[in-house]
Amino acid sequence: MLTLDFHKFPVIITERLVLRQLGIQDVVQIYKLRSNLKVNELTGRNISPSIEEAKEHITKITNLINNSECIQWGICLKETDTIIGTICFWNFDVNDEIAEIGYELLPEYHGNGIMTESMRHILQFGFEKMNIKIVTAFPSANNKSSVALLVKFGFVLDTKFYKNNHDHVINIVTYTFNRQNYFDSIANNAGSQHAI
Repeated sequence: MLTLDFHKFPVIITERLVLRQLGIQDVVQIYKLRSNLKVNELTGRNISPSIEEAKEHITKITNLINNSECIQWGICLKETDTIIGTICFWNFDVNDEIAEIGYELLPEYHGNGIMTESMRHILQFGFEKMNIKIVTAFPSANNKSSVALLVKFGFVLDTKFYKNNHDHVINIVTYTFNRQNYFDSIANNAGSQHAI
């Protein structure tokens, strides 16, 4: 059974990052993310029209977290505490223990291993603390860096249909990663902090 109680928000500290809850103090950075042409092109999302919309988005995410409908972390560099991206689990299927992963990162931080570092710790949290059985991802087939990231972690192209909220994206591909593969990877790479 999925564990979906996020009332005590799980802050995660990694080698270079702090993954924390979004707050109203992050509105400018969230607007920057949600209005960035490249980020929106990669996520298939409409560009945010205003700071006010970004504020509404933060409130919406807070409410979803409080209702255990998603968990989203802001990705910050330790030395700045400034949001440079987000990563989340959402679209939960409680009966089948499935969660979807989603992520975004400002383009100036691409290519530095930040999303790799974030995803490694988020997958660990999902499998070990939330009891997720299968993680799904629905990147655009054109988003080669996202697909490469998923493959790097052991996600595989999956032809099964998993319910998702991305019907507006016509070139979606489905990738999945399961709990058993995660624990096998840990066992096979014992002693390596970068096993996954």
